[in-house]
Amino acid sequence: MVNIDTLLPHARTPRDYLDLVSDPRIDQDGLHTLARSSYSFVRLAVAKDIRTGAATLTEILGGEFDRWDRHHLLRLVAQHPHAGRGLLLKVLQEIEVLLRQPDARPYAAAIALAGRRELEPHEVRRLHGLPGASRRMRRGVERALARP
Repeated sequence: MVNIDTLLPHARTPRDYLDLVSDPRIDQDGLHTLARSSYSFVRLAVAKDIRTGAATLTEILGGEFDRWDRHHLLRLVAQHPHAGRGLLLKVLQEIEVLLRQPDARPYAAAIALAGRRELEPHEVRRLHGLPGASRRMRRGVERALARP
């Protein structure tokens, strides 16, 4: 286990934390520590990193983000190779909630979910009938579901 404090300079900036996410010396424990950052862009970078485990993704998903960062996070988790069925169902549930709200557009996350084989097509198609589902999102979901 690498102590992230030893990898950071004494005088730290937010950029130092962001750069640390991609440092090859950081292991999953280090990424988990960085996932608790007060900087949302660092947490998003951790969610995007291929080395991030499912437990860390779950913790990040439970965190606070502004609306657009939340949509970005949902897409990142929906696309992440370590996100299993349980985590993908949480993302699906959150997308359902968002599509019931005015001006929420988690379309990219919905389309990314449709491309995941851990979910059944009927589970993702539930999004079609929600008030915020656009025609473009429904077409994107159907195209993603049709891919082999």
